[in-house]
Amino acid sequence: MLDLSDATLDKIIVHQVGNPSHDEPLKCSKETFPLDDPDLEAVLSRFFLSPFHKKDLGFYNFKHDTDIQLNEMHHYAGKVFDPSESFSLQSVNIAKHLYDKSHHPKVKAGELYVVYLKDCLVEDELTDALGIFKSENKDTFLKVYAGGSNCNIEYQDGININKLDKGCLVFNTEKDQGYKICIVDKTNAEESRFWKDEFLKVSPRDDDFYHTKAVMNLAKGFCNSMLVEENDVSRNKQLEVKDKVVQYFTENEQYQEQSFEKEVLQEPQVIDSYRDYREKFAQQHNLQTRDSFDIAEPAVKKEKKNFKSVIKLDKNFHVYVHGNPNMIEKGFDDGRGKYYYKLYFDEEN
Repeated sequence: MLDLSDATLDKIIVHQVGNPSHDEPLKCSKETFPLDDPDLEAVLSRFFLSPFHKKDLGFYNFKHDTDIQLNEMHHYAGKVFDPSESFSLQSVNIAKHLYDKSHHPKVKAGELYVVYLKDCLVEDELTDALGIFKSENKDTFLKVYAGGSNCNIEYQDGININKLDKGCLVFNTEKDQGYKICIVDKTNAEESRFWKDEFLKVSPRDDDFYHTKAVMNLAKGFCNSMLVEENDVSRNKQLEVKDKVVQYFTENEQYQEQSFEKEVLQEPQVIDSYRDYREKFAQQHNLQTRDSFDIAEPAVKKEKKNFKSVIKLDKNFHVYVHGNPNMIEKGFDDGRGKYYYKLYFDEEN
């Protein structure tokens, strides 16, 4: 659980980070920005923290192949949390590190905000946090004001405080494991990889949220790849298993591998196929799964959205199946020479 309702901004400094491959410079501020305007502080808090108020973000840790101390951001975060170190100096180091990782042609220039926050409640632990935020995209705003006997209109390009492009909160806890981290990234997948993999270098935290999400993704991939008509599996069977996956994770508090296979997959040949798929999937995605774990409700809520099945019929119809697949029946009309679906329901809304 993450509760930032009482979190306060203690320090903030802003740098401009360009893309070196576009000959755009890095411009670093020398001093922190004064937080002496309560209204501005409230606006900044909303801009930085509102995307993190969701309960289904999940946590990450800094990572390194050999030694976590060699991860640059882990090192700088440790310096920020050390009261004897200069916050401004470490913020410049972070900006330089980001600039060094911004060579990809699709990485946009923008403002980098390095923030120190106090009173963050993370899984019932009160702690400080290092906030790293980047704004890249500008919106056009209209400004209407009274001028003499008329109202005048002007426009300005600025940052929409409801659209944080990239953000990261590093909480001052679990240092030896790579700190506890939350990430927001609303850009495309390629830019997201740059932010997570190149700049931050993080991996999902080994917790119940991660394992719940991983197994649900694994089961979804199995249904979409293996329970298909090419393998002599009807679409209804695929929908049935998907529905049972969601039902299992919704109705149980703990995941047990054997009970999952028995209740959801049921048939021995389907279970064998699932085990083969799981082994290959784990190798390809470097996935470490547990035989049992407590099911994380926020992860279930997030992943359930990906289990909505859509049956696309030529270019004429899309049938969205949200629940019981036994209420849909497939057949073939000999007279028309075409397939059909029959839907059963109680009432029409």
